[in-house]
Amino acid sequence: MKAFRGEILSVPDDPAIAGPEAIRHFDDGLLIVEDGIVTACGPHADLAGKFADISVEALPGLIVPGFVDAHVHYPQTERIASHGEQLLEWLDRHIFPAEQAFADRAHAEDVAAFFLDELLRNGTTSALVFATVHSVSVDALFEAALSRDMRIISGKVLMDLGPPGLSDTVEQGRAETEALIARWRGRGRLGYAVTPRFSLTSSDGQLADAGAMVAAHPDVLMHTHLSESLGEIAAVGGRFTDTQDYLDVYDRFGLVGPRSVFAHCVHMSDRAMGRLAEAGSGIAFCPTSNLFLGSGLFDLAQADRHGVQLGIGTDIGAGTSFSVLHTLGEAYKICQLRGCSLDPFRALHLATAGGARVMGIANRVGGLLPGQEADFVVLDPAATPLLARRTAGADLHAKLFALQVLGDDRAISATYLRGRLAHRRS
Repeated sequence: MKAFRGEILSVPDDPAIAGPEAIRHFDDGLLIVEDGIVTACGPHADLAGKFADISVEALPGLIVPGFVDAHVHYPQTERIASHGEQLLEWLDRHIFPAEQAFADRAHAEDVAAFFLDELLRNGTTSALVFATVHSVSVDALFEAALSRDMRIISGKVLMDLGPPGLSDTVEQGRAETEALIARWRGRGRLGYAVTPRFSLTSSDGQLADAGAMVAAHPDVLMHTHLSESLGEIAAVGGRFTDTQDYLDVYDRFGLVGPRSVFAHCVHMSDRAMGRLAEAGSGIAFCPTSNLFLGSGLFDLAQADRHGVQLGIGTDIGAGTSFSVLHTLGEAYKICQLRGCSLDPFRALHLATAGGARVMGIANRVGGLLPGQEADFVVLDPAATPLLARRTAGADLHAKLFALQVLGDDRAISATYLRGRLAHRRS
């Protein structure tokens, strides 16, 4: 049994719905961890007497749940900050050539190790991750995650209409997906996602097969892209001429449901948003990617009107930072341009328990609640001279907002996985 003492903040419920009661803040808190699980979390004065016999580690800074990245591409790590083009052209020019290299297991292992260490360095402890069309890309990522004890969900990309060197067939896609699920199911903290890249890279037969696999495996997610850019949407409309909208394409193949996670959703009709809410599907809001590719501005107010589940995605490598803190700062700016304001407590919820809910792991992580895994991050409000000056004497609201706008990997003092130190800032 371990005990950690410090200022503790978590937001297990959405403050936009639950109000201020959603915020759990202990200025002098105590976090009790046994066998990697939170057994108690509350004021030190209330808990110290009950756990007087165990040693206490003091953690200066602000203790928050580990960040949950609801959409990120590990094979695009080395193509972050690639200049030029919007989505479809950018994929052809930069991403598809890079992903072909992941047929090589050694290359996949090298990138996977760097990618996961970079997540931990930025305070991300759980993630929903795109691999490539190659089975070995999933094996490499899962092996690396297993060795680090990270909660990672991923899957082989399905794209039988992909470019040469980056495509499969319907039969191959199903066989390799089924083999990966069988090989990795129940191991460590890993989960599987059936992963059609997006509707343009899969035939009707493969999209239908993806829906059948999701239905056959009630413990897997469905992870794809939706309504990211206007050019993409036009191409989808040109191919699927008899559908109501982009979401309806997925719906017709059984891919819209409570285990579906759609990245982006920038240009959505009210009908489509309402259907996502009705189905219990989730959205990964990816602000830095949407800005970098010029895709558009996500409408948080529209999603809220329909009650759609939301998480935050860095979307590396169209996304421009592994830092969820930095990503939340960009999310705030997009909301400002859309005429609404993203409160920092709600932003923290979206980046922790909100993302965990979208990924179907809210019972495991995200809130530092008793029974959950003790994944947490120690934030340093004085990580840079500017942060230190801005947060000196600031209240919690101002301090948290400053961390989201001015913070990055330097503000991550330490990252813990199930109560075990996984990264400490040098």
